[in-house]
Amino acid sequence: MLEASPPVPTGQRPRWDPRRQPCLPAVAVDGSTAHHSLCALLTEADELAALDCSSPGENVAVIEHLLAICFASGTCPSSDEEWLEWVTEEHSLELAAGWLDSQPDDDWDLFHPHSPLLQNSDLAHDLRKDGIGTAQLVIEHAGDYNQHFDHHHLERDNPLPAAEAFRATLTQHVYSPSGRAHMSGDRLGPKVTNLSAGRLTRRIRVVALGRTLGETLRLNLYPPDGPTGHLNTSWRMQGIERRGFRTKVTPRSPDSPADLHSALGRSVLLRPARGAHKQIMVDKVLIGAGDVLEIVAERHLQDAVFSQTMNGLKKPLWPSPSRALWQEAHALYSAVKDTDTGMYKRLRSLVNSEGKSDSLYHLWAVGLLANKSLPVAWTHGTYPYAPGMEAHLHHASARGSAIAEYLAWSLKKAAVLAAETAFPALRISDEKGQLARLDARWAFYPAAEAPFHELLDEVIERQQSEDPVSEPLTDYAQELRTTAHTLMVRRLEALPPNDRNNRARHLAEQSFQDDMAHTRAPAELRGGEHP
Repeated sequence: MLEASPPVPTGQRPRWDPRRQPCLPAVAVDGSTAHHSLCALLTEADELAALDCSSPGENVAVIEHLLAICFASGTCPSSDEEWLEWVTEEHSLELAAGWLDSQPDDDWDLFHPHSPLLQNSDLAHDLRKDGIGTAQLVIEHAGDYNQHFDHHHLERDNPLPAAEAFRATLTQHVYSPSGRAHMSGDRLGPKVTNLSAGRLTRRIRVVALGRTLGETLRLNLYPPDGPTGHLNTSWRMQGIERRGFRTKVTPRSPDSPADLHSALGRSVLLRPARGAHKQIMVDKVLIGAGDVLEIVAERHLQDAVFSQTMNGLKKPLWPSPSRALWQEAHALYSAVKDTDTGMYKRLRSLVNSEGKSDSLYHLWAVGLLANKSLPVAWTHGTYPYAPGMEAHLHHASARGSAIAEYLAWSLKKAAVLAAETAFPALRISDEKGQLARLDARWAFYPAAEAPFHELLDEVIERQQSEDPVSEPLTDYAQELRTTAHTLMVRRLEALPPNDRNNRARHLAEQSFQDDMAHTRAPAELRGGEHP
């Protein structure tokens, strides 16, 4: 049984129910921000512009949970044709709110002694013995679950409000990185310490965004290929056979959309406490291994953008520490343009009789960058989409990325030439550092992101034109060329004035200009006025 921590007296165990407690921050269409309960969020979904959680991953995790609730309540279209009606006619989600409100209170109690919401009460004994501070629960704070050699960081007393703990638990279930649990496996089994990566940890999740939260949920719902299923409310809920921790886990196949979107990717247990003003807090946490799912792309990856790996295999687009997400936007638009099933096919159907769209949507791509088991940062980007414009947007994004790549290659080439000229007797151990001083690529890529997004926005604005891409693309290329040249000159100015360094600057400048005039340079870079 889950025991409350002091100062909560026995017999006065706190109850906390996210269905009725304000716990989810959202922005209304009028710009105001407030916290909503789950029921209120669904009831008022078409009056809210978007969620406003503390991180992109937390936003996605809440959307996943809302989708699971919709499926579990039967609030989902039965066919692609019905999906189109739901989106265009703004089908209400109040049925899901009503269903949620009618569910047994014990199923939605975050601190229930036997079946706490989203948690595994089998960890209760270990929580009393091994429970540590709440930093472990928040992905951005927890590091690799064993951060700092003496674990001092994890032991710090830093209670979380129940609402924050609820959202962080949702995020753990979806995005938890791999690693080793900070607990003993002596009682439940050694495999409880083997933390597998969450369902979305190693891929880019794409969410179609509408004008309101309600439209966003409708865009991302889909016709189930079987029963809509039951929500995973706790580890002990009936209907799903849970794994053990004595032997290696066999991944299980989700039996429904509700099961998929609410899968418990971690065994988590939270200990309640009272704050200074008697508010309900969480002061201790324990995290162990959870569900491991067998994912079948055709059934379970409605939003996936597939990309080719170095060895020729296809896998969902993944977060990359070396390549910014905007440079892969063309893969996203390619999926919208060419995919014959799933979300992207349905998005293409949102056109009028003239093959155009009166509505603007956005595709929000989110991923978690990690160094093995250590989370590093969230990577995300929002890309405009007007149905009927997918071919133009793919052309603009692919060409825009290629132009940026060519300029970056030219900057590196100029930097190498300048370094070899300025430092002819450079020791190998110093070569990398001196080259980095002169290489403007790492300043160029961040500077190129905003113009890239402006390019896509301008293409959308010109959707009534016969050729909405060529002119914006040329302007974008010339802007990036000027930016690249400026950044290169600034780096070269770091060389002290002397004959050798003057020659290094001249050769780098000449190399850059030659690259811009070369026949292999993108045509958009060769036209117009040049620096």
